[in-house]
Amino acid sequence: MRQLINNYRRYLSNYDSVLAYSLLGVIGGLASGLLVLAFEQAIIQLAALWDVGDNGDGFESLAPEWRFALPVAGALLLGLGYHFLSSENREVGIVHVLSRMHSHYGVLPARNAVLQFFAGAFALASGQSGGREGPGVHLGGAVNSLLGQRLQLPNNSLRVLIACGTAGGIAAAFNTPLAGVIFAMEVIIAEYTVAGFIPVVLAAVSASAVSRTLTAGGVAFSIPPVQLASLWEIPYIAFLGFCCGLAVVIFIQISKHTARLSHRSVIIRFTAAGIVTGLLALLVPQVLGMGYDTLSLALDGQLALMALLVIAAAKVLATAITVGVGLPVGVIGPSLLIGACIGGAVGLIGQLALPELASDPTLYIIVGMGAAMGAVMNAPLAAILAVIELTHSMNIAMPAMLAIVAATLTSSGIFRQRALHQTILRQLERAVPSGPLNQLLHSTHVGAIMDSRVVRVPASLSPADREPLLEFSPTWCLVGRDGEDLYLVQGQDLLAWLAEQDPDTTVEITEADIRRWTLTDVPVQASLRQAMDNINKHTVEAVCVYERSRSSSQPILHGVITRESIEKFTLSRL
Repeated sequence: MRQLINNYRRYLSNYDSVLAYSLLGVIGGLASGLLVLAFEQAIIQLAALWDVGDNGDGFESLAPEWRFALPVAGALLLGLGYHFLSSENREVGIVHVLSRMHSHYGVLPARNAVLQFFAGAFALASGQSGGREGPGVHLGGAVNSLLGQRLQLPNNSLRVLIACGTAGGIAAAFNTPLAGVIFAMEVIIAEYTVAGFIPVVLAAVSASAVSRTLTAGGVAFSIPPVQLASLWEIPYIAFLGFCCGLAVVIFIQISKHTARLSHRSVIIRFTAAGIVTGLLALLVPQVLGMGYDTLSLALDGQLALMALLVIAAAKVLATAITVGVGLPVGVIGPSLLIGACIGGAVGLIGQLALPELASDPTLYIIVGMGAAMGAVMNAPLAAILAVIELTHSMNIAMPAMLAIVAATLTSSGIFRQRALHQTILRQLERAVPSGPLNQLLHSTHVGAIMDSRVVRVPASLSPADREPLLEFSPTWCLVGRDGEDLYLVQGQDLLAWLAEQDPDTTVEITEADIRRWTLTDVPVQASLRQAMDNINKHTVEAVCVYERSRSSSQPILHGVITRESIEKFTLSRL
């Protein structure tokens, strides 16, 4: 079995090994699908403790005093729990996943995932305004990253595993596998390759199959068939996109300004967010929780114009503050509700003004859902596909595309607003470069360019040590003393110097006047991104690739990579 796993690791070191990565996709999809369903059940069971039914979303049935007390008490308890955690251990959600993918090369810690599961479930069950999809992305990515770490898979494969977990989480939550795939490619790994696309597709299919098998319902929402009634509505559809984009800009700005209070006590911040949510819930109970029950009412046409506008405004304020203070909830679900309410209001106004031309308000609701989601995540393609999959109709595609593009252009083009996760990362001063060079280095294992013709050489070289060195003729020699690696020299330079020395005496290599290469180390699982980062961090010229030995205290030396070899590789591939 160990040999089989070692062979599999070797296949994964090549990013183009589609078959090897396809197996990862299936395993990753199953794992993420099961964990996301477990998370949803945790929310339902916790909410049932205080008599909140309707799949953990029926907060409207609570008495007014409970609608205020529940989110306040829940936020206070979460704040007390977070108070004992370090800032690093508090990080959860999509922002945490993206940050760790770049700063820790896809290594997601188990402690943050455990916090996301229990704190996220408790937050949503206690009525905090947010969604379950952000936690689902984190949990799906984390379980796959931990699996890869356990198997000691190359770090470049962890990126694919996290993308598989993301796609599986979205697919399991909404039964929208294609939207899950595009979301993972568009937001998480920000690249489209055959080697990355195929395993992510398999992960989404596997997670969707798990969801269909283990849950009673086949769809997230019951949506009637709709279509555009007249092409005269196109400008009005664009106007809806503008409205959704404007709402998203307000949402992100509130979150951004709230996040500036991060230096305050986490207890005070969380409790303040709970109080805001509780006060809003006294007037607008639909603001509590995920809001999927309210979304269903909107789709069924059971909400009046003023109710739609009030719910949208309250949900924007409550969710933006909740996310801004750092409570462990997501934003995709609330963005769908906000867009649905705005779309419903625009649709009703259109019907009142021009009933003979206006389509059914349900069309505007669906289009608004996609527009708000696309703008808040800056993922227009994923939003378009989500709308198509949710409605099972291509008739919605054209108006949805127009509104989603209009919303994204309003947010990113007119108001120069980044996606919410990008805004938070920038505020945290986390560099997440997404250029082609960075993508290439992240997706390439060190074994792709590593020179394995390297030997360890003692600084004091005896005649007995010299003979095997002459027979092997290595490219690199790692000079060391008493178990400590000192520097690298090129094999031909060392052999040329040895040829000038007395072959029968012990020589001191440190006295040789030959070129020395400063070095640091990376694990054998590392990507070229990690190798280059270590070279820059330690201001050295090369890295030695090591593997931890099970039988010896000295690590196994696999090869050498120089800064020059990385630069040559990138120039040849870009």
